[in-house]
Amino acid sequence: MNTAAPPPPAIAPEDITGLILCGGRGSRMGGADKGLQNFKGVPLAMHALLRLGLQTGHVMINANRNLAAYESMGVPVWPDPIGDFAGPLAGWLAGLERCETPYLVTVPCDTPHFPADLVEKLAAALRAEDADIAMAATLEDGQVQLQPVFCLLKTGLMESLVAYLHAGQAKIDRWTAQHRCATVVFGDTAAFANANTAQELARLQA
Repeated sequence: MNTAAPPPPAIAPEDITGLILCGGRGSRMGGADKGLQNFKGVPLAMHALLRLGLQTGHVMINANRNLAAYESMGVPVWPDPIGDFAGPLAGWLAGLERCETPYLVTVPCDTPHFPADLVEKLAAALRAEDADIAMAATLEDGQVQLQPVFCLLKTGLMESLVAYLHAGQAKIDRWTAQHRCATVVFGDTAAFANANTAQELARLQA
């Protein structure tokens, strides 16, 4: 007689809201708004929006400038609720404050080829490991390299994140270390290639 517990049910895409992070200064790109940079004829953020929209039930954008340009993409746009370009965690908080689903998944605006199964694999790991957070990673020279802005988290973590940010903290790894975190290693490192500089954007275009 098999008494093993049944596997936990999968997380449905409609229970996940996607958040595209476009709130940075773009300092390594000469101050340009990265999400609006042209990539194969379309703004980088629109590539992320189209890719993430196929994996989640809802999508939002976090941006701190050029809000009208982002709003023209047809999804809600929310600025950071704290600080002056306070970093990715402030963007996460913007999403958590507005999220109406049990889960939020975040991606940066500057990585147009992130995996088409990103959300599915993060959700499976979070449920299988009974974790609060699931984070993508790649293998580089045999070492696991976390990709922390590709992250699925329970929306119930908002209170913890508020306390952390209001304490003056900003580092992602220190906050995620306070919670049960699953790591998902993706084999295609190139899928996480991003455009932090104009030169990197040109290489991606090619």
